[in-house]
Amino acid sequence: MRVWFITGASRGFGALIVKEALAAGDAVVATARNPESIIRQHGAHPHLLAVALDVTDEAQAQTAVKAAIEHFGRIDVLLNNAGYGLLGAVEEATAEEIEKIYRTNVFGLLAVTRAVLPSMRERRSGHVMNISSIGGYTAYQGWGVYGSTKFAIEGLTESLAKELAPLGIKATVIEPGFFRTDFLDAQSLAVSPPSIPDYHETVGAMRDFAAGANHAQPGDPARFAKAMVTLARADNPPLRMPFGSDTVAALEEKNAFVARELAAWRQLAVSTDFPDGGEKAA
Repeated sequence: MRVWFITGASRGFGALIVKEALAAGDAVVATARNPESIIRQHGAHPHLLAVALDVTDEAQAQTAVKAAIEHFGRIDVLLNNAGYGLLGAVEEATAEEIEKIYRTNVFGLLAVTRAVLPSMRERRSGHVMNISSIGGYTAYQGWGVYGSTKFAIEGLTESLAKELAPLGIKATVIEPGFFRTDFLDAQSLAVSPPSIPDYHETVGAMRDFAAGANHAQPGDPARFAKAMVTLARADNPPLRMPFGSDTVAALEEKNAFVARELAAWRQLAVSTDFPDGGEKAA
């Protein structure tokens, strides 16, 4: 039986993964700002502990992790799932919007991770899984600020994987594509008001696309939740785990673009080295 610690567990991916993990016989510490909503969804379950957690409150993260370990004795899988989106041009986003989304998507993830890692290091075991996005690997117009939080998660997870590997702890960044969740609903997505006409053809088109794509996305959230439980049971999980055919296609397209661009600019790229392998000229 694995013990999960899941943030943002009251709805969306988080709620579905709680359900699948419990069905698989695992124990789950499900956190949310309102833990009563978790109990209403899943009922009283001997392997479920609902805990209050606002990930932007570092002290509360420490308290939640302490409660989890006192109740179940350990945390095997940390799933940093809490987060939300911001749609709008980079120039249109306000300082308040930018600070707020980083506080949740990046600083909140860091606060929870720092709270959990000491117990994993002590046991020399564990798996940290961080929810990124297709937008954390390749950029899209209108999602620049949101995507930048996910790019940050990608870099943090890659570093964590290297730092934790000698300690027997795994780290995986999860890259879902467009799934039929409530992500594009108002409760999960903030939208900067259109304010600059010059972005109408790019960001304006993305706003229209997002409105039309809501609840028509190709990804099945229930299948995603099952796949996440499978991933958590892997002996050698990957560093990067894309989910959805749209994400796979986007990764392949981005990789091919980077390879083409590097080939075109390789000569200039390598021209900045010292001659003779760095040796000073006589």
